Amino acid sequence: MRIISINTNGIRAAARKGFFQWLQKCKPDVVCIQETKAQRHQLSDPVFSPPGYQGYFHDAQKKGYSGVAIYTRREPAKISYGIGWDVMDNEGRWIRADYGNLSVISLYLPSGSSKQERQQVKYQTMDYLHPVLKAMVADGRDYIICGDWNIAHKKIDIKNWRGNQKNSGFLPEERAWMDEVFGPVGMVDTFRQVEPGEHHYTWWSNRGQAWANNTGWRIDYQVATPAVAATAQAVEIYKQERFSDHAPLIIDYDFEIR
Repeated sequence: MRIISINTNGIRAAARKGFFQWLQKCKPDVVCIQETKAQRHQLSDPVFSPPGYQGYFHDAQKKGYSGVAIYTRREPAKISYGIGWDVMDNEGRWIRADYGNLSVISLYLPSGSSKQERQQVKYQTMDYLHPVLKAMVADGRDYIICGDWNIAHKKIDIKNWRGNQKNSGFLPEERAWMDEVFGPVGMVDTFRQVEPGEHHYTWWSNRGQAWANNTGWRIDYQVATPAVAATAQAVEIYKQERFSDHAPLIIDYDFEIR
């Protein structure tokens, strides 16, 4: 089973850069997209309906903002649009596909970098998700939560960690929350389970020479419950082409969707 997660920073912009053509070559089973920045009715062009895939979208109420999507080869038994909490759901930040005992989720955690008010929304979202994630680990299902979590967990996950310790995305409170998620809560950072090395990032600022110098952040994850995480065999951050300021995160699992 191959799963891809990517923040497209606008699905229409990514399409113009060849994202869907690349997708056909990769042949993923499930694709989780964040920040579609589109309403479903704006995606009538056939490029947004790639052969062999079904697309499901949870749009933000605000046009041109946020939004998540899932493309899947196999028809899910159930699609859940939103998590049941207006703070997230009004901004289109959660969509879930159920297959047998496996659920795949596309999550877009808020960023707090624009202003302090948004950082508070981010903290509220983190507080809301903590018991949700804990319940997932306990309920016996397999989960893979793909998405832009907008937090670099450890120093190894950010090039300029010294200069970003007071910036949203690398604040002590955010990193401590990730410690909880990958500790007592019981979720697994699937990428790090397979690849412990340095200099692996998924997002680069458009300012300066961040991309050229690989001055990046690893803020995109596939977070899984232990049993399915243990089946991860190969990971890749695809950087040969650029569809967004984020790179696609590809993980292959020895796990069959039923």
